This record gives sequence, C-alpha cells and structure tokens, in this order.
Amino acid sequence: MDSRQTVKILLLGGTSEARSLAAEVHGDPCLDVVSSLAGRVHEPQLPVGSARVGGFGGPAGLTQWLEHECVDVVVDATHPFATSMSSNAREASRATGTPLVRLVRPAWTPSADDRWIRVGSISEAAEAVERLSRRSFLTIGRQNVDAFAWIERTWFLVRSIDPPIGALPPHHEVLLARGPFAEADEIELMRAHRIDTMVTKNSGGAMTDAKLAAARRLAVPVVMIDRPREAGADFTADSVGAVVEWLRGHHVRQG
Repeated sequence: MDSRQTVKILLLGGTSEARSLAAEVHGDPCLDVVSSLAGRVHEPQLPVGSARVGGFGGPAGLTQWLEHECVDVVVDATHPFATSMSSNAREASRATGTPLVRLVRPAWTPSADDRWIRVGSISEAAEAVERLSRRSFLTIGRQNVDAFAWIERTWFLVRSIDPPIGALPPHHEVLLARGPFAEADEIELMRAHRIDTMVTKNSGGAMTDAKLAAARRLAVPVVMIDRPREAGADFTADSVGAVVEWLRGHHVRQG
C-alpha cells in the first residue's frame, strides 16, 4: 500500500463507543471509515461520517461486502451481547484475511455495597426473578423480554428504547426511554413503582449505570446477566484511544 493511501475501515456498531470512534477519526486523511448499524432501533443515533443501516446477510454476505468494498480493517464495536454480529465479523474477517479489531467497553464490577445475583443467561435471570421478586425492573432492552412471559407472580416495569419484541408477562408496564439517565431520577422511578429487584445485562458503560447506583442506594438486589464469551480478534481494546492508535499504526505499518 502506498503511504498516501487511506486505510478503508468498516466500523460495526451503534454503540456510544462506535460513535466516539467515528468522531475521533473523522477527517483523518489516513483513515476512511464507514459505520454500520444493525437498524434494530427506531431512529438510531447516527455517527458522523459515512454510515449504512441494515444487516449484511450473515457471514457470507459480510464476506462479500468486505471483498467488494476492498475493506482493509474491520472494527467490531458492537454491544457486548451482540454475539451474532461479532461471530459473523470474526468469520468474514478470517475468510477474507482482513484484520479484526474489537472495541468493547469495560464490564461493570460490583462494589461492597452492591447486592448482585450473577447469572449466566436470560433464562437463569427469569428463574431468579420468579423465585425472588414481586415487582421487578426489567432493563435488558427490547429483545428477550419474552423469556419472562411465563412468570405470573411478578409485576414488571419493562424499560426499552423501542417497544419490546415478543410476548410480555401478564402483569407489566412498558416504559419507552433512551439514556443516559440520572441517578436521582432512577431512584424516584424505582421508589414510585416499589421495585424490589432489577434485572440487567452487564453491558458496562456510563449511559445506563445510574440504575446500578440507584439500586445500591435503595439496597435493591440486581440480577446481573454475565457477558457471553468474546469471539476473539486480532487486537482488543477497551478504549477509543487505543483503537485509534492501533489504526494509525496499521496505516504506517502498511505504508
């Protein structure tokens, strides 16, 4: 590659980290970034620069897209629980010989004052709620809510950006809202609905961590769904700065 050429980058993810990365490298003559969003959220927050919305058609479709667009690097900045997309990125990167960079935000860790009940899956979370809770705050996004639909003894406050997909529990209220949220508001919300248990995925990040602080203040147990195992990448980092440094170094290495 001539040193004056740009590195063509496919940036996967509608996360805040992906938007920050797109903004950080926007206008860099060495890095040409196309952001890709899955399109599962109505009116998604678009990054600066070039962007596409929608799927690729599985790993085969992504492989074809990488080849057609002559992509030099794939950056997977998807949500920590977006396992299908991460797996597709890994498979397509291997098939095309394209370097894969993983940008994943640090996971939340409990403090001494937190009351976490750690589980390994959505189904385990539902079992814990049925056993422990009468009024549960469900904050897992719009997908997988149907895993709680069989629970009759518990009332649920279901919060998501868009309406949940699939069946809902018989006793519930849906609250459509987009973060970030303030701790004081989260405390007021949980008190108003007499929440005795909160359910969330360990997505990490500051956009929604106020709910954890609120649960801590109110001594509300948190059913915390652990992250799935990462698919693996050629380079993994938990900060935008580290990924930008790697990308610029890659341009120099390939020059």
